[in-house]
This record gives sequence, C-alpha cells and structure tokens, in this order.
Amino acid sequence: MLQNYFKIAWRSLARNRAFSAINIIGLAIGLASCMLISLYVLDELSFDRYNEKANQIVRVILRGTMQGGKLNEAHVMPPTAQALKADYPEVLAATRLRQGGFPKVVLGEKQYTGDNLVFADSNFFQVFTLPLLKGDTKTALLEPNSLVITQKLANKYFGNADPIGQVINFKGEKTAYKVTGVIEKVPENSHFHFEIFASMAGYPDSKSPSWMTSEYFTYLVLPKGYDYKKLEAKLPQTVEKYMAPQLKVAMGVTMEEFRKSGNNLGLYLQPLTDIHLHSDFGYDLGNNGDIKYVYIFGAVAIIMLVIACINFMNLSTAGASKRAREVGVRKVMGSERKELVYQFLLESILLTSIAMLLAVIFGYLALPLFNTLSGKNLTLQFTAIPSLLPGLILFGLAVGVLAGSYPAFFLSSFKPILVLKGRLASDRKSISLRSGLVVVQFFISITLIIGTTVVYQQLRFIQNKKLGYSKDQVLVMDTWSLGQNKEMFKEELLRDPRVVNVSSSSYIPAGPSNNNNYMVYPDDKNMQLVKTLRYDVDASYIPTLSMEMAAGRNFSKEFGNDSSGVILNETAAAMLGFKKDALDRTITNTNNEGGKGTYRVIGVVKDFHFRSLHERITPLVMILGKDAGNFLVKIKTKEIKGLLADMENKYKGYKSEQPFSYSFLDERFNSTYQAEQKTGSILGIFAGLTIFVASLGLFGLATFTAQQRTKEIGVRKVLGASIGSIVALLSGEFIKLVLVALVLATPVAWYMMTQWLQDFEYRISIEWWVFAVSGLLAIAIALLTVSYQSIKTAMINPVKSIRME
Repeated sequence: MLQNYFKIAWRSLARNRAFSAINIIGLAIGLASCMLISLYVLDELSFDRYNEKANQIVRVILRGTMQGGKLNEAHVMPPTAQALKADYPEVLAATRLRQGGFPKVVLGEKQYTGDNLVFADSNFFQVFTLPLLKGDTKTALLEPNSLVITQKLANKYFGNADPIGQVINFKGEKTAYKVTGVIEKVPENSHFHFEIFASMAGYPDSKSPSWMTSEYFTYLVLPKGYDYKKLEAKLPQTVEKYMAPQLKVAMGVTMEEFRKSGNNLGLYLQPLTDIHLHSDFGYDLGNNGDIKYVYIFGAVAIIMLVIACINFMNLSTAGASKRAREVGVRKVMGSERKELVYQFLLESILLTSIAMLLAVIFGYLALPLFNTLSGKNLTLQFTAIPSLLPGLILFGLAVGVLAGSYPAFFLSSFKPILVLKGRLASDRKSISLRSGLVVVQFFISITLIIGTTVVYQQLRFIQNKKLGYSKDQVLVMDTWSLGQNKEMFKEELLRDPRVVNVSSSSYIPAGPSNNNNYMVYPDDKNMQLVKTLRYDVDASYIPTLSMEMAAGRNFSKEFGNDSSGVILNETAAAMLGFKKDALDRTITNTNNEGGKGTYRVIGVVKDFHFRSLHERITPLVMILGKDAGNFLVKIKTKEIKGLLADMENKYKGYKSEQPFSYSFLDERFNSTYQAEQKTGSILGIFAGLTIFVASLGLFGLATFTAQQRTKEIGVRKVLGASIGSIVALLSGEFIKLVLVALVLATPVAWYMMTQWLQDFEYRISIEWWVFAVSGLLAIAIALLTVSYQSIKTAMINPVKSIRME
C-alpha cells in the first residue's frame, strides 16, 4: 500500500511540474531562510550556557541615578566579592576579573603583541567551566605572577615544547611570570574572550579596600534552584555597611543626604545567562547582543516559514479541481477518507523532502554571506552539530504535515456525487480561503518593506545628523609606543601641508574610547553633585574636531594657569546651574580619600554627540591632559594612500616596537551602529525573499485562475472585450487583495517601528509616504507577477479557448 502511495504521489508531482516547481522552490527558500536564522537565534541564546554552573552564577553590577545621568556599570569595587562571600552564606563562591589590556610579551629576543590579558582570582577556573589541558584548576592561579594561557598561545610562544613552567615577561614590567596552566580556548559563545589569565594575587590594586572605585567584574555562585532576587534584596545592607562611610569621607555627605538630593546608588545581580542579551552597559568585557534583535530575527524566520507554508496550501487547494474527479472516482471505488488523507499527506511530505534537500543546498551557499551580515561564525556541518541532521529531518516532516494537513483534509472531503457532476468549481469557500492566504502573505511582505524602509531612514538620519564636531577626514592613530618621541612626531606631521591639525587625546567621540565617571559640584555646594564624563584633551582638540565655543575660550599655551581650568559642554553648565554665567565659576571634584580639586571654568563648548545617538547628550567636563595614547589628525587631501604611506615612514623612523596603526573617525562612528546596519541588511534581504516567495505563490494562483476562466475569457472576447479589459479583470482581483493587505499592514508596521525607534533619543518621524511607497511597490510587484499570465491568457484565440472547454 505504501509503495502504491509513493507511485501516485510521484506521478502527481511529475504531471503538475509547474505547480510542483513553484511549490518546491518557494518552500526551499522559506526553509533555508528559517534554517539560517534559527542557527543565529540558537547561537545567541546559547551564550555562557557551556558553563556547568551557568544557572547558579550571577554577576554583581552597579546602578544608580544622579543629576547628570544614570550610573550603569558592569563592574564593581575591589572588596565586593570578599564582602558578599563573608556576609551571606548563600554565596557559595565569589570570583573576579579585571582587564589587563594587550601587553607586549617578551620571550628572550622575541616579542609578541595583540594577546588579550585579564587578571583572575585563584578560584576562577572552579567557577567557570574552562577545563585545563595542562595544570590544576585549583592551584593554577594560586601563586602571584602565575599564568594560564590558551593552547593557541602555547603553540605560538613555545612551539612543541611543554609550556608548563616556562617563564615569560611583559614589556615594562620587572617581574617574570610563570605558565602554570593551558586551556584549549574560551568558547565563542562566551561574554568574555581572553587568551592570558594572570593571577589576581600579583595585582596590588585587587586588595584595595576602596568602595569608591570599580573596574572589577565580580561573579557569585549561588545554590541550585536559589532565587537570586532574595540575595539582591539584601544588598542595600551592604551599601550602607561599606559604601556609605566612604562616601561621607570622599564627598562630605551622608548616604541619607546623598539620596535626599535625588541621587541613589545600589548593587544588583545579573544572571550569567542574561549577560549577552540583556545588558545595557556602556562598557563591558565584550560586544554583547540584544534580545530585541533575537525576537526580530526569530519573527522573520517564522514569517518566512509561514509564507512558504501558505504558498503550499494556497497552490494545493487551488489545484484541487484537477484532482477532484480522481477523488470522486476513488471514493466511488471504495476508498476511505483516511486513505485519501494519507495519500495527500504523503505527497506533501515527498514535496517537502525535496524542498528540504534543496534548502540545505541553498543554506550552504548562503551561509558565508549570512555570516558576514550577522558577524557570526555559524556552521551547517553535520559532524560539528550531531543533532543537526535528525533535527532537519524532523523539521521537514513537521513542515510537510503542517503545510499539507489542510489540503489533505480539504481534498479528501469532496463529495463524489457533486464532484462527478462538476459542481466543485462553484465552491466559494476555498476561493475565500485562498484570497485570505494571499492577504496574509502580502500583509507580511508590506510590513517588512515598511520596516526595512524605516530602518534605512533612521540610519541615513544618523549619518547626516549634525554631531557638533567634524568626523570627516580625521585619522585616529595609536601612538602609545612612541613615548617621548610623540611631540617630535606631532611636529613632523604638522609640517606636512596635507595635515590641518593634530590633537593628542585618548578620549574619542566615536567608537571605542577611554571611559570614566567624574563627580563634580558647583562652587562649594557639595549637595548639588553632578555626574559627568571627563575628557582629558590638549589645546588642539577642539579646533581639530571643528567644535564651536558657546562662551569663553579654548585651552591655550599662552595662559599658564590652564591646568586648573576646565571647559564644560552646554549640558554640564546647565546641570551645574550656571546657565549663561558659567565663565570664571568653579567646580570641585573629590577623590576617594576626601581630597578636593577645584577648577575654574574658562569656556563652554557647544553640545556635541560624544556617545551613540541612542543616548541623550550628558554633562561633559574637559580638562587639560598630558601624555595621551592617540593622535587625532585632521587632514585635507584626496590622495589619502600617499599621505598614509608618508606617515608610516615617519612613524617607522622612531623605531617604535608597535606597528603603525590607524582608523578613520567616520568609520569608528559607523561601527557604533553595526547592530542597526546588520538589522537593516538582513531585513532587506529577507523582505526581498519574502516578496519573491509570495510572488511565486501569486504567479501560481494567477496561472490557475487563468486556466479556470479560459472559457469565460473566450466568450468575453467573442462579445467584444478588449485585451486591456480582460487583463484588468484578471489582475484586479489580486490588486484588491494587496490593497486589503496594505490597509491591515499599515497600523501594525507603524506601531512596531515606532517601538523600535524608541531606542534612539534622536530619531526620525515616520512619514505617510513610507506607507504609500510600500503599498505602491507591493502593487507593482503583484501587477508584474500576474500581468504576464493575464496577457498570455487574454491573447489566446477565443475559438481555441471555447474549444478547450
């Protein structure tokens, strides 16, 4: 019986090659799209879950509100881990990380750069599941100046020699470090990625008792099944016990007075598995994702699959009349309904199996491009993911049953007497269903078109928005290794007529930059504390970036006391209550021991966007700094390659151990919005694919409709109807469906994109023409899809048309 089902199914597919091809291609594209996006979503959701204690680990974070902005830090104070472990028995273990940068490794006469170092507590490898290939997790970081490195670095540094016990040095440090362990690598789906783990015991600041400095990423292990919110509710006690006394010393205010002024500080807990997708910190251990985009891409995957299944159902029910007599005859001959259901489900599964094979091929071909767009390193290797093959098989079966269930029950429900009398053609129920499914397809397509348009509009708005500084033709050069030669190199650059100006500062208003929190208050009013960001700059910073002064002056070498002067941005001046009389007023900053630094305001710079446009401009204080690690070079030339080559030659003349490196400020600015750019690109591609799949289904329906109405068209032509009127007749029905889809999609798309735009403090307004253009585009696509078949049918000789019936 099963063999007979297969024969009938195969003959049916072969006999209806056009419909079968449309179904298979549409379904394959939908399955391939769903498969790729599912890989992305599963990868995003898998972050940090490789840890055996993933559901027990939480990270301690610092949040607060102060005049001038929010305090939102992923790292906390040095003694936090020890205090929480001592005070709360539910804390089974506590461990810390502190970033160590990219120090130069020295091995004899060889030097290596670019290896990411972190200081870690001795129990780090007992908390996180990073098995040691060599060494003991309990003792590897116990002693000061001990190191655990990755296998990749072990091969790089020592070749085939045993790395355990080997000694390395870091340039600029007198102390030698000993390798005590080797791990394979940190998994890609981890929120941190380091290659060298150094013992925290050898880092002096790690023993600091200060609750007024941070930089320590702190993790706690809690009992299995324990609700971390219970411990979080106790953390205000910790703030009162340890932080409040030091706040009184440092700022001269009690915690109660601090809070009465509208400020607040507190420690909170974040589950380890939430870090990658639910973090909103300006500074973290890696580039985190966003759960919002997981939802968006997950929805797109479901949408693609739904549209492919709708196509299948639409074309299957549309072609029902071709199988109607077959169903009637088989029922008259004694076939039961369940046998017909099995038959048609088998045909559906056969078709989806072919589509699945094609989808895997499409997936392999499209994966490199998808990885580039998403910034991932996903794979479709069945050996790398053992569950992939059975997953695909089950997935294909599920789609086959899902997509074929309605057609199967629809076809098997035909009444043999009505079918054999030819009365199926008048069935309006199936026509209404097909129309509804077309509306759903174009509803989804139009929504995606509108969404993609709004994303690109917002990105263009970001690109063209006046930032308060010039990002064009500005080079950012790494000059840390030049040391005392930096000033000489700067003078040499300034002698080049293609160089407009050079500034030395590590505070850059786009892309990665130095970051800090700087608490100040106006005059002697310590109760009016304002959180600001501090920029250490030189006198060339403001002119190099073409910033404008709102009042006062820039730093200048002609004024010897500018080291005690500051420049505020307009927001800082307003927050400090200075309004228009900021010049010559004073601001005070306090250190952790209660020492004070008082500065005189010499100027107010016009507000500029020194952070993402997701955030509102916050208070900023500029101080005359020294010995910065970056040059900002304003240039004026079209021959940038030649200028860069000359700069590199000058740089090499100083015998720097660090290779010449640079970036463009506008590129750093663009990189800030990589997530939005990726979203726009992926939405654009999948919107195109969605429209293509929907158009395939529409083409199939147009073909079927034209075939069904061949006799009617012949009669109309005999009675004098023109080709144009017939084309309009055949196309008009589908255009009406697209218009209905547009009416339904407009409010939904408006709401969804309005919510997405809420993430930007500076954003566009969605104009009416976006919906009009999206609707016209959908109508144009529908017309192009159905017009070919409509024109072809309208041009058939009416004699032949009538005779065909």
